[in-house]
Amino acid sequence: MPNKIQALGDKPSGKGLGFYTGEDGYLYVDNLRIDDIRAEVKDSPFYLYSKNKITANYQAYAAALEGLDHFVGYAVKANNNLPIMRHLQSLGSGAVLVSGNELQAAEAAGFDTTRTIFNGNGKLPEELRLAIQKGALINVDSEFDLENIAAAARAVDKTARVLIRINPDVDPQVHAYVSTGLANSKFGIRNSHLQWFLKRISEEPLLELAGVHSHLGSTITKVDIFRDAAQIMIGFIQQIRAEGFQPKYLNIGGGLGIDYHRRGDAFPSPADLVDTVRDLVADLGLTMILEPGRSMIGNASALVNTVTGTKTNGNKNFIVVDGSMSALIRPSLYDAYQHIELTAPGDGTEQVFDIVGPVCESADFLGKERPLRTPRAGDGLVVHDAGAYCMAMASTYNLKMRPAEYWVADGQLKQIRRGETLEDHLKLFEGL
Repeated sequence: MPNKIQALGDKPSGKGLGFYTGEDGYLYVDNLRIDDIRAEVKDSPFYLYSKNKITANYQAYAAALEGLDHFVGYAVKANNNLPIMRHLQSLGSGAVLVSGNELQAAEAAGFDTTRTIFNGNGKLPEELRLAIQKGALINVDSEFDLENIAAAARAVDKTARVLIRINPDVDPQVHAYVSTGLANSKFGIRNSHLQWFLKRISEEPLLELAGVHSHLGSTITKVDIFRDAAQIMIGFIQQIRAEGFQPKYLNIGGGLGIDYHRRGDAFPSPADLVDTVRDLVADLGLTMILEPGRSMIGNASALVNTVTGTKTNGNKNFIVVDGSMSALIRPSLYDAYQHIELTAPGDGTEQVFDIVGPVCESADFLGKERPLRTPRAGDGLVVHDAGAYCMAMASTYNLKMRPAEYWVADGQLKQIRRGETLEDHLKLFEGL
């Protein structure tokens, strides 16, 4: 299979990085024609990744941070595929975690757990004990969270390295569901109570204040807000230092957006982000932490579907595909836009379609009001930029099983996750 597809992908019309349309009108990923991949892969729908694009995304962050003490922490919640995690670890990434299971997965992928960060507003006592045992940095999110961290440190008799999560109250101008740094957010401490946190940390011999953390949100397209937030955070660091603490880390989170609409709009790069705060970090001798997820993996993948048919209700036209909200829920959950294309040129009449799946919900759509040529049953259709918060949020609703995942690496196709089966589901009930 790999050698056949590699040979087909050597056409001059299909040379490039990531996903793109070749000169012949077909969609490609890393020089391989997606229709050739579809002919070889028995699964549909399936997720398809460009390993080279993931590498390029990581290298953009590494280059942007040159000259600063730093570490990049990949946000595992964006995509927890183990081969992808292993690859990012091999490039030098740390990991950002929001559960004990993610911590164990990061360790299984080879991450140095002392270069991981454990986030969350509801961390459980057993998760905290594990994180402390593994040496992870832990973000303090509330008064009860700090007390739970202190209790976990005493239980395992090991120092917990903590960062205080502060809400800078800077508006990221994004969807409310992915805004996390405003004063009314469920995340972070009440800034007016900082002194209480400092006092409690000083009273606990097994707590070490290692730094401060903020996270403004996701899909951010304006980097000046990171400087606004960093300046506020620097003020808190100076206040903390005045109390005798020596915080090492300034964690400004992640959240850079990607070009979901694919209109050619200018989007900020990792270098744009870092350059807005470089002087602030360097002047105070801090180690900078970034937590990219979407901008690390989002544009390196697509969900590849097969058209079941087309229909109209007299008011709307529909393309029905085998993919659904079970495989990719972002459009249904957030009304999010992800660009959709057919995988091959054709002679069908162009019309405006809603692209929908077979799940028994009116909200089961992948895109609305998209101008596309009329496809035939069996044609390929991709939902672009599906690397982040897509497979990670997939479900088995309607017993539509989670799809398989593949990537193109070194010019060859490789499966990196098996698709789930009904047999996998039924085994959960054996012996009960």
